[in-house]
Amino acid sequence: MELETFTIETALEAAAELRRVLAARTHRRKVLGQEVLVPGQLGEALQLPRIINRLQSKQQRFRDQGLDDFQELWPTLSASTREKVLNAIGWYDPKNLDWDDKRSNRRPKIDPD
Repeated sequence: MELETFTIETALEAAAELRRVLAARTHRRKVLGQEVLVPGQLGEALQLPRIINRLQSKQQRFRDQGLDDFQELWPTLSASTREKVLNAIGWYDPKNLDWDDKRSNRRPKIDPD
């Protein structure tokens, strides 16, 4: 996926989904001698709430800055995390679709015979 394909709207959708994906990761922590499952906090560490707030801003310069921040963050994520986010927001690459897929608008391959 190309970074240039993100718009402010798609970056906002992807950032919100990324926050959900990262929060779904849990880890065990001992609290008062008992093991407790704690939701992941990587989203806060990556400053996703700030990026999302900027993308939702009424001022264009803040939205542009939020888009730039998200585009800097996106390549640092693992391939599986990016794939989870893109699948959750319904993003697809038309070049990788089968001809029978209704989302595909490609012409059938022509036999060289």
